[in-house]
Amino acid sequence: MRLDRKALSPPLRPANLLSARQLAFAWSLMGLIALIAWVLVADQARAMGVEPGTMGMGIPLFLLLWLIMMIAMMFPSVAPVAITWARAIGRQSAGAVRAARTTQFVAGYLLAWTVFGLIAYGLLAATGAVVDDHPGAGRWIGAGAFLIAGLYQFSPLKNLCLRHCRSPMGQLVRYAGFRPVVRDLRVGAHHGAYCVGCCWGLMVVLIPLGVMNVLAMAAVAVVIFVEKLWRLGPVFSAAIGIAFFVLAVLAPFQPWLLPGLAPPQSPMPMSSVLRP
Repeated sequence: MRLDRKALSPPLRPANLLSARQLAFAWSLMGLIALIAWVLVADQARAMGVEPGTMGMGIPLFLLLWLIMMIAMMFPSVAPVAITWARAIGRQSAGAVRAARTTQFVAGYLLAWTVFGLIAYGLLAATGAVVDDHPGAGRWIGAGAFLIAGLYQFSPLKNLCLRHCRSPMGQLVRYAGFRPVVRDLRVGAHHGAYCVGCCWGLMVVLIPLGVMNVLAMAAVAVVIFVEKLWRLGPVFSAAIGIAFFVLAVLAPFQPWLLPGLAPPQSPMPMSSVLRP
């Protein structure tokens, strides 16, 4: 009995081609959103400069800028998870519903980072007040920030969260069985919480380096991306921890390592905080 090879090969359906186009579109969209966020952050950084503390911003303005920063820094590394979830949604939902559900996932993810943004605001306000009253304390605050970040790179919680961020499919499959009410928002917030757990130590170094230091933000974003997506990410994470220990030793004697804790040279008018 002769077998027809054509009968054994699955036909190339238009739906498969559409899926490939949708996947390319999703990657392009995530990249475009991150790029726009980087442009906005760079523009604001030029207007605000690098100073200690919250630079005169209230909580609403700070959180708005913080979310733009998180979109710029985190979207490249979270894109594989978001797109994987969107593809899973695509098997069950029409285009408009899929877009709405994916938006819920992203909103949940950003919600987790917004909560951490409130903590970051408190830390910046506290360190800014200390530096204003005692300028010499900045070098020890900087050394402490690098030390904390370095120690966290080797902590069990960091390793747990990094494992989840590198292989999140187990959690995504578990959430697929949950009731559909705000499920996508919960999935995004849950993954975002793991992401915060993985990356908060890296964000702490922005206190000495400058929360509006674009080069520092870009470096942290690259570290996050490599940690999560490179096959040697855990080894790379340990190397970054060692680098932070070195910076902690150098910080008290090298003020140029602490631009985010240097007292401002002249006050900046609040009218220039946000450009129209």
